Amino acid sequence: MGLSGVELQVLWRRTSGAIKHTLDGDWLFWAHAGQTAPAGDWRVWVIRAGRGFGKTRAGAEWVSGIARASPKARIALVGATREDVRRVMIEGEAGLLAVARSDERLEYSATAGEVRFPSGACGYVFAASAPEKLRGPAHDAAWCDELAKWRYGDAAWDNLVLGLRKGDAPRVLVTTTPRPVTLMRRVLSGKDVTETTGRTYDNPHLPDAFVSSVEDLYAGSRLGRQELDGELIDDVEGALWTRAMIEACRVRSEAAPPRDALVRVVVAVDPPAGTVSGVGGDACGIVCVALGGDGLGYVLEDATVAGGSPEGWARAVAACAQRWHADRVVAERNQGGEMVRSVLKAADAALPITLVHASRGKVARAEPVAALYETGRVRHVGAGLGALEDELCGLVVGGAYVGAGVGAGGQSPDRADALIWALTELMLGRRAKAAVRPL
Repeated sequence: MGLSGVELQVLWRRTSGAIKHTLDGDWLFWAHAGQTAPAGDWRVWVIRAGRGFGKTRAGAEWVSGIARASPKARIALVGATREDVRRVMIEGEAGLLAVARSDERLEYSATAGEVRFPSGACGYVFAASAPEKLRGPAHDAAWCDELAKWRYGDAAWDNLVLGLRKGDAPRVLVTTTPRPVTLMRRVLSGKDVTETTGRTYDNPHLPDAFVSSVEDLYAGSRLGRQELDGELIDDVEGALWTRAMIEACRVRSEAAPPRDALVRVVVAVDPPAGTVSGVGGDACGIVCVALGGDGLGYVLEDATVAGGSPEGWARAVAACAQRWHADRVVAERNQGGEMVRSVLKAADAALPITLVHASRGKVARAEPVAALYETGRVRHVGAGLGALEDELCGLVVGGAYVGAGVGAGGQSPDRADALIWALTELMLGRRAKAAVRPL
């Protein structure tokens, strides 16, 4: 029976230095899923993963393996700058010099920008900031690090690929934390590309204190989803909400006002489209929002449920209202009419319920709510709102919902609609009465 990731981590920490050095030469023993080259006939392998996943180690081991197997290999080492190549890919704690076996002596000349392997293979340093340097040289393989931050990336990539003409099957490994840049999309959409994705937490060798610290600081934020979870998050052209707008309004849980400092708490519900027939259709959007004594709106929880019966989502609404001691439940009447009220009352007879009617489309109702964000009047509290934020970023000015990112929840922005009802009820006053008619 093989050891688990946690058991390997404990073993590594307890092993003496001499034994550890010996075992370190057996890369396959220590590598976790995602760090070894995939099978198949690929030309470009992209490791798109969070920080600490082990991308650099995977790249250094892949290059070292090519050098051992192909004594005449010419390998391009490409980073954003020459300094990045030196500091991370060559001299870094998981770089080429660090992963060399005890019987291997690599010769590195920073001045010449060359790494010579004992087999005779050679690695050459290139910077994406000087793409013309890649024009001309031919290579058997290339390791490209942090592609998403390359300056003049398109020119550097084109010159590199045009020079991959040595050997029987020249290949490229790209190790990068994702950013929604054009070059990243272009590389991922190319032919003969295989992709490995992963999260920071997938690496069992990371110190527990580090994992706990970054999770506490960044989990659930856009930065955390990008830098820790390895998600490629885009903004939609013309969207009412942008990722930057949402990040600007985020506060940590402990920064939110306590319950006794909240003026009013509302749980808003966007019932599933199948409510009329009694069969759940889309998700049931359930979002809790509070008005603070400071006049700001605080988005406290996304309690949305999917695929449940009317009774199931009604119980989820009641539970959310109880958790936050909500003053009122606001539910859209369009989907199911009075059945919505009866289902909610069956779950909790004491629930104070207001049914509202959508007299305008989703995007039209969203525009004044988006303006609250633009003027800094809304705060998103803590982690756990990622799927809601994806939906907000898919609502486009003058158009329909186009979806945005992972977890957008299909073609109906149920979470976003619930949020819009809640903030309209809490913060838009007379403007709210023009769009929302209590029944």
